[in-house]
Formats: sequence, C-alpha cells, structure tokens
Amino acid sequence: MEPPETTHFGYQKVAPDEKARKVAGVFDSVAGKYDLMNDLMSFGVHRLWKRFAVRLCGVRAGERVLDLAGGTGDLSGRLLSRVGPRGWVVLSDINANMLAEGRRRLVDEGVVGNVAYVQADAETLPFPANSFDCITIAFGLRNVTYKDRALSAMHAALKPGGRAVILEFSHPVAPGLKPAYDLYSFSVLPVLGKLVANDAASYRYLAESIRMHPDQQTLLGMMEAAGFERCQYFNLSGGIVAAHRGYKF
Repeated sequence: MEPPETTHFGYQKVAPDEKARKVAGVFDSVAGKYDLMNDLMSFGVHRLWKRFAVRLCGVRAGERVLDLAGGTGDLSGRLLSRVGPRGWVVLSDINANMLAEGRRRLVDEGVVGNVAYVQADAETLPFPANSFDCITIAFGLRNVTYKDRALSAMHAALKPGGRAVILEFSHPVAPGLKPAYDLYSFSVLPVLGKLVANDAASYRYLAESIRMHPDQQTLLGMMEAAGFERCQYFNLSGGIVAAHRGYKF
C-alpha cells in the first residue's frame, strides 16, 4: 500500500487538502490587515516590485487581463489604468475574504466598470482556452499546492502571443544578504504579525513558505515545462523577490 500523498505547508508535511484548508485559514485571518502588513514588512518596497511587474506585463489598451491570487486588488488597479475603458481585468482569488477586500478597495477607489471578480482555484481555472492577453500572479504561486497544474492552467487560458508574469518571493543572491534576511524573516515578521494582525503563526508560515518555494532557475524550468517560451526572470532587491515572464506561442 502506497503512503498517503503529502505536500508542504511551510516546513510541515501535510495532506494536499489539509494544505488548502490551512492556507485558507491564513488568509481568512490576515485579510483585513493584509495591505498594512505588506507596507510594514517591506517598508513600502512591495509597491516598487508591483510597479516593475506591471511594466513587464506590457499591457496595452483594449486587452484582457487575469490577475490571479489578486487579493486586495493592488495589481488589478494598476492594470485597469493600462487596459483602458475598452479592456477588461478579472480579479481572481481562491479566498472569498481576500476577494471581498479587493472588491471593496477598488469600489472605494471608484472602479465600477471594466473589472470582474471571480473566486477560483489557480489549478483549475474556470475560463475557456485562449481567453486572456496577459495573466499575472503576485505573491500567490507559493501557496498553490500543485504549482505545475497552475502554470499549465495559466498557459491554456492565455491567447497565442499572450504572456504570464509571476511576481514572488525568491532566494537571495546578493552576497551576505541571506543571513540578515533569515534573521528578519524568523525573528521580526512573526512579532510584527502578532502586534499588527494579532497573528504570529501566519507570518511564521509566510517565512517558511518562501524557503520552500522553488528558486529562480527552478521556477523558470517549471514554466518551460508547462509550455511557456522565451522565459526569463529578474531579481529584485537582491533576489528577495523575482519577477518571471513567459510567453505562449
């Protein structure tokens, strides 16, 4: 008899359905403080990372864009200004609370037109093939149980000539950065999470999940295996974050 299949939730080995429940619990817990914690954790630099990712998307007026794991709508808001009134952005997230935060935020900013909100699993996207000119996923891929399935689903949903942009925490490459980054991640982040979001455990999971995520070159290989071409990545902040891009032809 084969042992039951397991995956990682941070450093823990868990069953795949248990990981899905645990990840949902993390984002249910932090949804209300998600944006504030992003600013505090990154000292506001996450805004520059996202700005770079949007530039990589190369979105033009009239295009259709899918923002996967779009959470509170940071990328969607930026992309909407690029696609213009003739374009369309779909803000999608598997977590209902995060999606509600994104919708509330965009509505508060006066966005009521060419945006749709879809609760969906990145591994099994509910869209026809060849639907989007661009697909983004920012700081969400590491939470997906089967990343290869998500990459394949993204490839299928793209139109020929379309591109996928993945923005994610990665592995530091700058000399001397890793020890300081590890100290900050495991000593400061949980304390900050406790003080601001009353949830140290979720931010301990954040630090662990980053370490378990594939490094830059491995993720590039996974994109190529899913069918993407002309794949490349860009290290940001010394490799703490990386932006990957690949095309469907």
